[in-house]
This record gives sequence, C-alpha cells and structure tokens, in this order.
Amino acid sequence: MAAVKEKKVKAPKNTTEKSGISIGTSGNNGHVFIADAVVAEIAALAASEIEGVEGIAEKAKNKSLIKADIAGTNVKISMIISTRFGYPIPATCQAVQSRVKQSVENMTGLTCTDVNIRVSGVEI
Repeated sequence: MAAVKEKKVKAPKNTTEKSGISIGTSGNNGHVFIADAVVAEIAALAASEIEGVEGIAEKAKNKSLIKADIAGTNVKISMIISTRFGYPIPATCQAVQSRVKQSVENMTGLTCTDVNIRVSGVEI
C-alpha cells in the first residue's frame, strides 16, 4: 500500500478541485492527489449499496451535502440520507457507517475516524 503523507494540500494547478490529499507512491513514479470530492463520492456510492437507504442528499444550491474532511491521514465523513419506510433507522445507519468506513479506507488508504449521518426523511 502507498504511504500517505500527513499533510492536506491544495490541488495541483491543472485540476478544478480545491483540496484533498497528496499520496506519495513507492518507486518514485510521482504522486497521486485524491480530492475531498472523490472521498465524498466513494462514501455516497458505499451508502447507496445499503438496503434501506432510499436516497443520499448530494447537492443543494450547488453545495455538496456529503462532506469529507481530511486531516493528515484521517478523514471524517458527514452525509444526509433518507431511509425507506419499514427499515429500522438505527440498524440502517450502522450499516451505512460500516460500509462507508470500509470503502473509504480500502480505496484511499486513509483512516476513516467518523461517519456522521443525518436522516432527513423516510420514503415509501
């Protein structure tokens, strides 16, 4: 696995992303930059795989409602979801937290310290 630098950086000039993390790769082949938005997208996709999740609030007024805050090698995820009627909300949210943590850690090498979920509705 690649070593993760413990520093949040600004995106390279040739990207439209504002922040993320630069990951040094072994073999001196260069570096990899993972934008905060990419980590948030991984979280959204992982959450959508859980039975009982009806929707994930991704944007409101051009502002992302899924946040990935990277600090060193740690990341905190915050998201808003809606659940399906008939599914227990606590169990559904625990499953989302587990899947998001596992997916983010496996795909990025970062440590996911928090997955904060706000349930905004129940859909039929």
